[in-house]
Amino acid sequence: MNLFHHARFYTTVNHLKDLPATSAEIAFVGRSNAGKSSAINTLTNHTRLAYVSKTPGRTQHINFFELANGQFMVDLPGYGYAQVPEAVRQHWVTLLGNYLQTRSQLIGLILIMDIRHPLKELDKRMLDFFAVTKQPVHILLSKADKLSKNEQIKTLAQVKKLLQPYVARQQVTVQLFSSLKKQGIDEVNQIVSEWFNQRAIQIKDNDETSLN
Repeated sequence: MNLFHHARFYTTVNHLKDLPATSAEIAFVGRSNAGKSSAINTLTNHTRLAYVSKTPGRTQHINFFELANGQFMVDLPGYGYAQVPEAVRQHWVTLLGNYLQTRSQLIGLILIMDIRHPLKELDKRMLDFFAVTKQPVHILLSKADKLSKNEQIKTLAQVKKLLQPYVARQQVTVQLFSSLKKQGIDEVNQIVSEWFNQRAIQIKDNDETSLN
């Protein structure tokens, strides 16, 4: 089953106190203009589920979408360049940071990076920041169609090598992805399905423990 097909918009929030009650959710995040919205639209087979804009920083809130398994996908504000007032930008930073480090229902992070500009300083900071949760990260090297097959393979190998220090402290995986060519969809679905299955097992084990 493709978890992302038939995803539907659920709610949008601008303050942590308004976060909905869920049992498990995965979140998408990335630098502004890294291709996050396009990736979400491709995975869900929907042209405008996540708004695609040529203006970086279009996502200003935390947007929740319900998946086929009844769990949730979360579209987070992009980080990095965004032509917005400083007060608004600071609100994004606080909202994003607090959500990522304190949301107990968050079971994994999908981190989007433009394959032509992977592991920029802000991406590394994001990995460092999220590492304290011990939750897994799966990286999509988006816009893979911009490179030749050989360049894709070479870049993927380079990124895997650079990720070794991060892999040593938490589960970090990486793959090629192209919204234009619909490349890598099945791999993302498999990774996310495993995350949700692991959470379901944890909940079951905890319930059984509490009964004994």
